[in-house]
Amino acid sequence: MAVPARRIIHVDMDAFYASVEQRDRPELRGRPVAVGGRPERRGVVAAASYEAREFGVRSALSMAKAVRLCPQLAIVPPDFHKYREVSQQVFDLFRSATPAVEPLSLDEAYLDVTDNAWGEPLATTVARRLKAGIREQTGLTASAGVAPNKFLAKIASAWRKPDGLTVVPPERMESFLRKLPVDALWGVGPVTARRLRTAGIERLVDVRAADDDTLHGLVGRQADWLKRLAQGIDERPVVSSRERKSRSSEHTYAEDLVEISRIREEIDRMAAGTADWLRRADVIARTVTLKVRYHDFKTVTRSDTRSSATFDAADITRRARALLDRTDAGRRPVRLLGVGVHGLLNRSATDTAREPLLWDAAADA
Repeated sequence: MAVPARRIIHVDMDAFYASVEQRDRPELRGRPVAVGGRPERRGVVAAASYEAREFGVRSALSMAKAVRLCPQLAIVPPDFHKYREVSQQVFDLFRSATPAVEPLSLDEAYLDVTDNAWGEPLATTVARRLKAGIREQTGLTASAGVAPNKFLAKIASAWRKPDGLTVVPPERMESFLRKLPVDALWGVGPVTARRLRTAGIERLVDVRAADDDTLHGLVGRQADWLKRLAQGIDERPVVSSRERKSRSSEHTYAEDLVEISRIREEIDRMAAGTADWLRRADVIARTVTLKVRYHDFKTVTRSDTRSSATFDAADITRRARALLDRTDAGRRPVRLLGVGVHGLLNRSATDTAREPLLWDAAADA
């Protein structure tokens, strides 16, 4: 007996932070809006309204460049407490339809609605109900993609933004895949996309046809995975909780740090904060990482992994400082610093099986 196709929905709120601000502040409606830090303090765009995007303003762009692109840009500082409250409303609605909800961020999630609490046989109907419920409860819009797997659902949700709904049923998968460029594949960023295009691999159909050795030479271990995605094969389940493997804290400074004593103070502060989080989360870490971005935007990372895990602040600080000595900090101006921990383990499990930490992704902030 053939296994019935899964029904997966990817829901993505439209310009979430900016849309919340436009909803709550009528004077911002219809105007280009960016949520983020001030340009004079090296702020970065966290979200841009669709009006701002028409000028080329995008998330992760420096706010200074955003203002150059759009001088009339309205800059709003982020209010994450408010965004979390709205996100909770949205996710409560998701979970009223199915327990199989996999959060990706505050404003984005996968849902497996093959079986759902509403008894709806069509995922398209579920998606329409979700979109209507979001609008009714929050006053915001969301875009949704419906497909037999996560890969296609995520691409489909971005197909007709904002307030879109794109459905890719099994019988239309092939025609949909043939439309897609190579950078639609997960893990293919701008650099990899350029490398593939230089080799004549422009679209997903070209990935399928590529010689295995050639593809491995271009993307390494990703080759098999990318070829499967190019064929529309993605068997990953929607999981309601995911293993959290790391935690990090970083800060971009309004003025470059040049004194090594000040840089060490910042490292000490971040390491202490990271250790405090480990303690409160009742987890320990095997790896300590350091991130340094110099004034010219060159970024380096260093890491130290031990066989035994810890949440001890003094140990994490000592290791972070030792990693700092392996950089040019103090000899070159520093724009950004970050301290992180990886290889997280439940402290309660370390005496037995050393089970990995399972963390509800919705708790990420």
